[in-house]
Amino acid sequence: MEDMMPLMTRVTHRTAGLVAAVRPEQFGSPTPCAEFDVKALVNHLEWVAEMFASLAHGGERTEQGPYAGDFPERAEHMLAAWSRPQAWEGTCAALGGLPMTMVAHLWLVDMIVHGWDLASATDQAYEPDAEAVARGLGFTEQTVEMGRQNGAFGPPVAVPDDAPPFDRLLGLIGRDPAWKP
Repeated sequence: MEDMMPLMTRVTHRTAGLVAAVRPEQFGSPTPCAEFDVKALVNHLEWVAEMFASLAHGGERTEQGPYAGDFPERAEHMLAAWSRPQAWEGTCAALGGLPMTMVAHLWLVDMIVHGWDLASATDQAYEPDAEAVARGLGFTEQTVEMGRQNGAFGPPVAVPDDAPPFDRLLGLIGRDPAWKP
């Protein structure tokens, strides 16, 4: 917990700042995450924040509701839920018994990648947290096949072996680092 909470907090605040800068006229713009336009991506982030807060309390997976425009508030609630030491204990029944530390890593990767998705789609600057990327890449390298089986990741996109770690993370989960709207 001690080493993950600072990473989770930084990437969450970075993504929340990107969400806050989205203009309504950008809602229909495409994103690198092919199934989402900008508004649907923000709605997905809202749902994920609500669900991960529930999971931190030992709760169930939540259903995605309609767009509410409150991701920053939900993200803060999620961080508060995970700041409790008991959130890190045991396994997550709602996600098939995954250790809670793995659940936290899922959040980390989601915030890193969806932050980039949103920044790319809305022409915002995005500098991923290098420490979070390294942690997320290591985790994803170990769990990518499980992620693909669960539909969270697409087929890999080839990137050079000497590509920066963030590009390797994007390619590993099925994103093209060179994507442009």
